[in-house]
Amino acid sequence: MTSLHPGDQLDHYRIENLVARSGMASIFRGTDLRTGNPVAIKIPHPEMESDLVFFERFHREEEIGNRLSHPSVMKVFADKSRSQVYMVMEWVEGRLLRQILSEQKKLPAERAVRIALGICGALGYIHSQGVAHRDLKPENIMVDAEDRIKLIDFGIAANAGARRITFAKLSQVMGTPDYISPEQVKGSRGDARSDLYALGVMLYEMLTGKTPFQGPNAFAIMNDRVLNNPVPPREIDPQISPQLQEIIYRALERDPRRRYATAREFAWDLEHQDQVGVSDRLELSDWKRRRTPWRRKALFYLLLALIPIVIFALMLYLARHA
Repeated sequence: MTSLHPGDQLDHYRIENLVARSGMASIFRGTDLRTGNPVAIKIPHPEMESDLVFFERFHREEEIGNRLSHPSVMKVFADKSRSQVYMVMEWVEGRLLRQILSEQKKLPAERAVRIALGICGALGYIHSQGVAHRDLKPENIMVDAEDRIKLIDFGIAANAGARRITFAKLSQVMGTPDYISPEQVKGSRGDARSDLYALGVMLYEMLTGKTPFQGPNAFAIMNDRVLNNPVPPREIDPQISPQLQEIIYRALERDPRRRYATAREFAWDLEHQDQVGVSDRLELSDWKRRRTPWRRKALFYLLLALIPIVIFALMLYLARHA
């Protein structure tokens, strides 16, 4: 049921106004009539309640949110007596990081680092609770007037030991192509290091105004991530320090074993940039070289070579049956 109007009551909550709508759910601002506190109420569209993937995602988000408690993580309130399927969350004042980037394109380095440090704090906490977010992106970061952050939307988060995600299910449960890690592209289940990779992508975007990997569609973007190196941040904006560029490269390592192992390590480098050693990386000189999957190239040339053969065979067939 999403045909609610201001003043309507839903169990212990009064609906104030609609604040967001997606293809799967609507989010309303509401008031908890027992406490008077503002809340956010997420209600699935009726047709989504029969979608097993969405239903699992919705309840996973609620289950994980119920047990997380941190100033930088949106709180989800448990209530087993609800009359229908919906989720109640704390009301967060602020704007999505995506809205900020859409308006400003890129942020001053000091502000970008401040926001990244807040995200490191949130990730450090959820990872300590055995949870990987797996869909970290600017749309899932709320930023208040003092640049304090709230991490939201645990719909595809995973508990440690959760089942592996296959490539075939990528579009449903793996996250946003601009921010997912190379190991997720290859079909591995994302973990804490995948979240740190996504934060590296967001730091790149906050500093340069663009994401590091590009393409006309989701699969092209993912191929670019696996095969190619991004334009070095300092090529886009020379005011970015070599140390900050090095931090981004450490977060964007393709091999998770070479990446930051923890959010604490990431945060330490951001806070002590003067102590970050700058590597003479191949990525700094090799980024203009663009690679494409050799199998795709081989298939393309094979199909090209087969065209005249197919035409000849068709003409021969038509001649014999004329």
